[in-house]
Amino acid sequence: MAKAKKRKTTQAKSRKKAKAAPRRRSRAASRTKARVRKTARKKPAKKKKARAAARPAPAPARASAPASLPNFEVQATGGQRFRLSDLRGRTVILYFYPKDDTPGCTQEGCDIRDNFPDFKMRDVVVYGVSRDPVASHEKFKGKYGFPFELISDPDERMCRAFGVMQPKSLYGRPYIGVERSTFVYDRNGQLRRELRGVKVPGHVAELLMELDKL
Repeated sequence: MAKAKKRKTTQAKSRKKAKAAPRRRSRAASRTKARVRKTARKKPAKKKKARAAARPAPAPARASAPASLPNFEVQATGGQRFRLSDLRGRTVILYFYPKDDTPGCTQEGCDIRDNFPDFKMRDVVVYGVSRDPVASHEKFKGKYGFPFELISDPDERMCRAFGVMQPKSLYGRPYIGVERSTFVYDRNGQLRRELRGVKVPGHVAELLMELDKL
């Protein structure tokens, strides 16, 4: 009788173990699923990091324009190569624009062209500056008949010295580009006016007024 009871007890224990085994497996499976879910949730964070890495580096703090005409050697249309400091003796306007033959830049150049006699009467020399190569400048100047020269700054040396490389946005995408700006130097080569974030409409009239204050 005792042996029969022992067998029954052993059989009952083995049945309990058999029933408990699937439960243990199901718990282990649920833990595995939970880990997979956590890993899946972490994946978007990697995408965010990738997006952050794709953003352009922030622009350096805005540099002030040189207080006097710098001793930079520049290349301009008409086969000109000279140092900006050589322009002393005349009032100088340097206007920086983003790109040749684009709507805003074309309008700005044409407005200066149409009012060029007023600049000439004030003994002012005008130079447009952008990062385009000289060949592009020559086409742009010839197409619209600009009576002034365009300086090529492909390495952004002038643009950075005058602090015009600034954060901009196109269709929601940030980038670093040329902020439309104009600088006026007097006959002694000293900076007298610094106009940044220029709006093309009315800019020439504003410039002429500033020149009359010198």
